[in-house]
Amino acid sequence: MEGPDIETPLGSDAGPSAAADAGDSPLTAEDLAFLADPSAGASSLGSVPVDPADEHLADLKRVTAEYANYRRRTEANRQIEKDRAVGDVVKQLLPVLDDLDRAEKHGDLVEGGPLTSIAQKLRAIVQRFGVAPYGEIGEAFDPEQHEAIFQKPNSEVTAPTVADVVERGYRIGDANLRVARVVVDTPAD
Repeated sequence: MEGPDIETPLGSDAGPSAAADAGDSPLTAEDLAFLADPSAGASSLGSVPVDPADEHLADLKRVTAEYANYRRRTEANRQIEKDRAVGDVVKQLLPVLDDLDRAEKHGDLVEGGPLTSIAQKLRAIVQRFGVAPYGEIGEAFDPEQHEAIFQKPNSEVTAPTVADVVERGYRIGDANLRVARVVVDTPAD
């Protein structure tokens, strides 16, 4: 039983004439010209010439799209910078807002008192700039939104819950200026 020679690598039984039979002929002058300048070869292959008006329209559409993207990016960046600047100013006012909250909690800001109107005006201005306070008694404790100052067991809760707010948290949009500092009720074991 005669089979293929095991020691001969595959394809080695075909000599130099096999490569020529497989279509590996040398490149022609036309092939070399196409490789040197493919765009010139494309027109000789029968492609349709492009109308200059269509080229200008395509350029106009591209430039219009680029400009719209530029405007969208600059508007988004402008809003980010505005929020950052407002945040920097409001961070300086947070101790004043905290003092007003403490005064209100202790009954020092009575209705019709001299500081009540100032507190209302200051809070309205801060709110007009998009700053929102958060951190209320009874809401679920979220470690990303709250800083637990103290924890105490409570058999009435099933999940960690805010029991008291020491300092309110403030945010502009999605950005936290300061997390709320709270006392947390935890489920009793």
